[in-house]
Amino acid sequence: MAKNLKKIKVGFVSLGCSKNQIDTEMMMAHLAEDGFEITPDAMEADVIVINTCGFIGDAKQESVDTIMEMAELKKAGSLKKLIVTGCLAERYRESILQELPDVDAVLGVGSVHDIAQAVKEAFKEDSVTMFNDPETCELGGERILTTPSYMAYLRIAEGCNNRCTYCVIPSIRGKYRSRTMESIIEEAKKLEKQGVKELNLIAQDTSSYGSDLYGKLMLPELLRRLSSETQIPWFRLFYCYPDKITDELIFEIRDNPRVLHYIDIPIQHINDTVLKRMNRHGNRKLIEDLLSRLRTNIPDMVIRTTAIVGFPGETEEQFNELLDFVVTAKFNRFGAFSYSREEGTPAHDMADQVDEDEKLDRYEAVMSAQADVSLEYQRSRIGTRTLVLCEGYDGEQYLGRDYANAPDIDGKIYFSSKHSVREGDFVEVEISDADDYDLFGKAVEK
Repeated sequence: MAKNLKKIKVGFVSLGCSKNQIDTEMMMAHLAEDGFEITPDAMEADVIVINTCGFIGDAKQESVDTIMEMAELKKAGSLKKLIVTGCLAERYRESILQELPDVDAVLGVGSVHDIAQAVKEAFKEDSVTMFNDPETCELGGERILTTPSYMAYLRIAEGCNNRCTYCVIPSIRGKYRSRTMESIIEEAKKLEKQGVKELNLIAQDTSSYGSDLYGKLMLPELLRRLSSETQIPWFRLFYCYPDKITDELIFEIRDNPRVLHYIDIPIQHINDTVLKRMNRHGNRKLIEDLLSRLRTNIPDMVIRTTAIVGFPGETEEQFNELLDFVVTAKFNRFGAFSYSREEGTPAHDMADQVDEDEKLDRYEAVMSAQADVSLEYQRSRIGTRTLVLCEGYDGEQYLGRDYANAPDIDGKIYFSSKHSVREGDFVEVEISDADDYDLFGKAVEK
């Protein structure tokens, strides 16, 4: 059986966030090390591993739909085994096997390193389950990158201690655990050797890095060491909580030329009453002061945020306060979510749940307001020059991103060039046009 297992082709479907993507990359590496063949083509796979998201209703539905879609391949005979892992698996555990009988194995988020064993077990017996305590799971490990060779995500911590009343992540991923600085730097060096030029630092709460392990906030020191011990040109920060962004961090972003002037700060709301019901740390004054400190110290700072509309008890007046703030705060990048009522969270049982139609109306209103803000910012960049990381050629023009555009979630810069530009090259581009999402220009000829 062992010999036959070595020839098995395993395909992956990775859903959800970039943190999930890292888990997928680690599972791929474990399987490859054990002799399995990783295939990008689901149609030729003997085994498919679906790394699910279970954060909100839409994500759960996408995960279930994907499982059902892959189950059809199994019924057709081309697929032998179907394995489900990730946040949906951790959240619903054995009930997945009961509700979705075509699934052969279910692994929790603490069992990423057991994926090879799970595949082997699935060929020996029915209904395999593996659930280790996420808080005991090794945080790092070898990866097979699924991103383009010039960029990668680097997870610096796992879990969360914030306990927002709408969020299931602490119950899925466990308490906050920082990786050691040495392990992060070691992984960054490996990624540098693979050609990575943009390293995106992620966690559930990036700004809390070090608080558990070192007794104080250590993200500024981590950035200093990454910059001194690697030659990676770009470091980008995601998932920074407003109350953890210190002046030391702001000054490090300002003074360190390798740290991009871009920060992702989920505020979730601006009304103090709503923030308190969400159990968010901080208030409107803290958020306003933070935006002022960022923009005073770093005038070209690009700030991305997210907000939740339709949280239980959110009145029309409170929503309008958020709507007005989106217009006046002028976030460069903004995403909104309609509140998703998740079982097991305090907000699930709160009174005054907002009607679904009202949630949709509020979502559309805030996104419409942001579209005008975004277009104003985009147009302000016309006539400027910016350094672009080329991501390819679409048959008519080159495309890439600059410091103001994060991978996967932000827009692109489309540009022409008289000279050939390769993926992963940096090129200076002069911006000549803009819409509310993308920029257009031409390479500056040397």
